[in-house]
Amino acid sequence: MLEVKPQSPEPCREPGVSIAEAARRTGVSVHTLRYYERACLVVAPVDRTRSGRRRYGELDLEWINICTRLRATGMPIKVIRRYAELVSAGRGNETERLALMESHRAEVVAKLTEIQQNLKLIDHKIDVYRSRVTAGDADRLWAPLRDDHANIPEGMDRHPG
Repeated sequence: MLEVKPQSPEPCREPGVSIAEAARRTGVSVHTLRYYERACLVVAPVDRTRSGRRRYGELDLEWINICTRLRATGMPIKVIRRYAELVSAGRGNETERLALMESHRAEVVAKLTEIQQNLKLIDHKIDVYRSRVTAGDADRLWAPLRDDHANIPEGMDRHPG
């Protein structure tokens, strides 16, 4: 579990990495890092130098990676924000965190099931086209069909693929 770092009274001087380095290490843009902060998706304020430049520590980078992965699975920003609030609050709300993650997991599993079904269709189509190409009849099978009674425009294939 990430431990929330307390807000230091003085800005940091050296620790952490610049926003450009944080972007490089996390694989997100500088714009996204700033957005995460504005959207309250971070669990603790990002340290700043005396001149006001952001400095990201290892825990900040770890949290950004968590947010990025949650977004990649389709978790809405408002749910990530709620999760960040729970983490920021510290121990004692694990039941709510668990419910949030279990709910999202169920959504991800449903999406994966749908994607797997779609992949089966794609694999089937690949198999059909490979067999046609191997048999040498791909050109013959894909010649445009004309059926004056069906009002199909010339050059349109009636076969769905």
